[in-house]
Amino acid sequence: MGKILNPTVSLKLSAEDVSRVIEMAWEDRTPFEAIVLNFGLHEPQVIKLMRTHLKSGSFRAWRTRVNGRKTKHLALRSTDVSRGYCPTQYKQRNR
Repeated sequence: MGKILNPTVSLKLSAEDVSRVIEMAWEDRTPFEAIVLNFGLHEPQVIKLMRTHLKSGSFRAWRTRVNGRKTKHLALRSTDVSRGYCPTQYKQRNR
C-alpha cells in the first residue's frame, strides 16, 4: 500500500480553489497530476473533496465518468494528447 495521504489538506483551500479543483476534476483532458501540481491534492483527496462538495448523484456521475478514463492519468494518456487544455480555457486567477 502507498503512503497515507492527509485528507484534511482540502480544508486549507479557499472556496475559489475548491471550485477550481472541482472544475478541473470534471474536465476530461485535465489529468489528476495537474491537480497535484496546482493544488497538492492527489487522486484520493480529490475523490474525497468531490464526495464532500457534490450532491450524491453528481458525485456518482463524476465517478462513473472518470473511472478508467485514460485522459485523466498521464501514464495512460496517448502520446497524441500533447496538453490537457486549450490555452483560452482557464480563467485568470487573482493571486
